[in-house]
Amino acid sequence: MAKAVHRHEKSIALIGLMGAGKSTVGRRLAKRIGLPFVDADGEIEAAAGLSIAEIFERHGEAHFRDGERRVLARLIEGPPRVIATGGGAFMDPETRALILARCIAIWLDAEVETLAERVGRRDHRPLLRGKDPLALLNGLAEVRNPVYAEAHLRIRGGAVPHEQMVDRILAALAAR
Repeated sequence: MAKAVHRHEKSIALIGLMGAGKSTVGRRLAKRIGLPFVDADGEIEAAAGLSIAEIFERHGEAHFRDGERRVLARLIEGPPRVIATGGGAFMDPETRALILARCIAIWLDAEVETLAERVGRRDHRPLLRGKDPLALLNGLAEVRNPVYAEAHLRIRGGAVPHEQMVDRILAALAAR
């Protein structure tokens, strides 16, 4: 039944702040609807031969965003799949336009406190290095949420099981 919900005409791009569950929920969603899953950050690392933290450290955020834009364009031009984007990808006007035109953009929206607790458990995110996760995420949410609101669908989640998030996405896709 789930496969009938999404007819595989377009890729699904998951957007949202760090810690929203784009990768974890994306893997489960892809499995449920029978599409391949790809994590854009992993593809960027593979293309660069460096971790995202190393790209930021050696070349800066602007260089990373340029590579991110190229990798996402390649992924979107390929066959339909579920794509977990990086938290800042949708902020780039060119990338956002491509996602909105060629994908179903789904904003995974969660309370900042929930996200801060999740991302505070690990220290692998360059934007978080040496910063208070809650303060940083509040600032990012203030800037990014109005842009994320341009997504085709908004799925409220956060402190709910990943399978419940997938159920919410499938219901929203079916109602679309």
